[in-house]
Amino acid sequence: MQAGREPSEDDKQSPGGTIPPMTPWAQARYDLEKPGYGKRAAPGGNDPILQCDPMGFPRILYFPTPFEFIQLSNRVLQMFERDHVVREIWTDGRPLPADPDPLWYGYSVGKWVDDTFVVESTGYDDRTWLGAVGYPHSETMHVEERYQPVDRDTLRFSLKIDDPQAYTKPWIALPRVFKLRPRAEIRQGYCVASEENAFTKRIREPGALPGAGNPGK
Repeated sequence: MQAGREPSEDDKQSPGGTIPPMTPWAQARYDLEKPGYGKRAAPGGNDPILQCDPMGFPRILYFPTPFEFIQLSNRVLQMFERDHVVREIWTDGRPLPADPDPLWYGYSVGKWVDDTFVVESTGYDDRTWLGAVGYPHSETMHVEERYQPVDRDTLRFSLKIDDPQAYTKPWIALPRVFKLRPRAEIRQGYCVASEENAFTKRIREPGALPGAGNPGK
């Protein structure tokens, strides 16, 4: 499966939709972030993925590379081409942990509600961003995903983020459609630090300098 293209330059790899107002805690974190791309791009960008840290969720879901579902007896796996990440969604009836230790991709449980696969998750490491612009989140962020099959090749997808520490109301993501790519294969798309650093020095940082064509400079 793969999501459609991002709706704008300032919304890359984010859930999209109307972004709710940030709390003072979140705004302070956002103001310190230095994206590697877009209008806020700056040399010395501190986007975690520029150092090959895990992309986190739900950001990886919106990255323009494919992923696949693998259904097992007690869980559903999402395998992403980006970083070759495997995310576990437990379907054996267990609840979400009450006080989890934060993980890069959190803790997730899922169940079918009529014709929709509903996933609840929490316990996310707050070092990840909700998109390439630098939207923050807290460790207590709660995410709800809904995957509704439309036909053999199509999933209708919606997502909601509840994070009172970071946002004054829920973030309702832009609805998306995932399409089956029958001939696509999940490649070993690892982030290699040496390659990432070389690209930063050769392309990304020169492009972020004033007068280098960056519309935000």
